[in-house]
Amino acid sequence: MSESTGQRIPLDADDTRGQHFRHLLSHPATLILGGILILAAGIGLAAGAGPAVGAAAAVGALLLVLLIVFLLANSRAEADFFRSYAQGHSLQLQDGRSQVPAVTPLLRRGDNRYTTKQLRGTLPGGENGTLAHYTYEEKTRDSDGNQQTSYFKFTLVMCEVPEMAPFLEELYFQRRVGFRFLDGAEDVFRKRQRVEQESEVVDKKFEIFCGQKDDMNRARQVLEPSFLVWLADHSPEAFAFECVAGALVCNVKGHKKSASELDVFCEGASAVAKRLREEARE
Repeated sequence: MSESTGQRIPLDADDTRGQHFRHLLSHPATLILGGILILAAGIGLAAGAGPAVGAAAAVGALLLVLLIVFLLANSRAEADFFRSYAQGHSLQLQDGRSQVPAVTPLLRRGDNRYTTKQLRGTLPGGENGTLAHYTYEEKTRDSDGNQQTSYFKFTLVMCEVPEMAPFLEELYFQRRVGFRFLDGAEDVFRKRQRVEQESEVVDKKFEIFCGQKDDMNRARQVLEPSFLVWLADHSPEAFAFECVAGALVCNVKGHKKSASELDVFCEGASAVAKRLREEARE
């Protein structure tokens, strides 16, 4: 946590958790209600099932109280961080679930999709856009028919690069997840073109696609060697992007909750937007 104008500025979502935990734990409401819960659990079960069970119940009630206080402290610390981050970067903060336009494949995945936090404005790196915590859900049923929900979390930067729309309709850059020898078989079923690179290193690390009707030479023009080197060596870990009809969505897995991670990610997204814009204008 850094010092600035006499105020402590949280550098990540954990910085003020201990402070909130101590404050909440010593609050009269916590002491009174927690004490009543612990005594009621301990005395009640001791009378009915014996002292040992009563003691175990009291310990269980104490742990429950500590867990509730921890979760509240964690939530308040996260709120502190994002409020401070938004103020420090002159961004507009929106908390709570929000829908996002389904403009790229990532934003159309799953059975349910939403952001839980959005910060809008001029992002680190200079691009005007939206930084967001995004989640999509996939619902499945087990052999007994019970529904299960899986949650897939990403941090996004969403911005507009309208110059790209007439230049390339679609462009996707992602880290390779499959084996290269399967590329040919998989591509038979794709509606997009694979943009192959001469660099063996790049081809091992990444998969790049453009639209079915896009000009392959234009895709290679955008993804010239120096840009690919930057993506390989200097972009944030697991960085990927999708650009469809001028809508650019950069992403990394997980909800990032530190100033350093968010700054680096936003700067990387801004660099990609600048690169796409410059090539489309040439």
